Amino acid sequence: MGRVNEMNRLGLCAVIFAGVSLLGACDQASVLRTGTTGDTPFAPAINPRGQAVDGMVVGHRLMAAGQYELALEAFTRAAGERGFTPEVLVALGTANLGLGRLQQSEKLLRRVVKEKPNWPEAWNNLGVVLMELDQTAEASEVFRRAYALDNGESDSIRDNLRLALAKLENPVYDESYEQEYKLVRRGSSDYLIRRM
Repeated sequence: MGRVNEMNRLGLCAVIFAGVSLLGACDQASVLRTGTTGDTPFAPAINPRGQAVDGMVVGHRLMAAGQYELALEAFTRAAGERGFTPEVLVALGTANLGLGRLQQSEKLLRRVVKEKPNWPEAWNNLGVVLMELDQTAEASEVFRRAYALDNGESDSIRDNLRLALAKLENPVYDESYEQEYKLVRRGSSDYLIRRM
């Protein structure tokens, strides 16, 4: 009799376990059908009719988070969708700067300022690259141009110009004091690139 009760308990446990598994599967199917998770641990399903987020928006968010490699990938995808517009080139140049790829960044940013010579943000970011390459004299002139084109409205460009002029006046500065130059983009956000 004891053995029969034990088998009945095991059978009952198996039925309960199967029922819980079935409920979990139904809940997961519901998530896949509706695309919402509620308070389930499952990720939402991909909506094939949904809109993809613009690669430029994703890239700028990643830049602000300091994720330069991922930002470069997002900007590269945006280039595939939009082409190599000046906005995409500036973004690619800025991401390369964040990764320490100074020559690539310089080439991209010089191309942009040649195509759009009145864009202060592009001039500023080129100045940051030149400062990182220790080309202080040219960088200070580039920052001057950026500041003039911006009509002195950007604090970041003004700060970069001030730092470049200070370094130009005193080229032998204390290496332990690291200068931080600010990259800017159209809109409200600035990026701060720190030396590693």
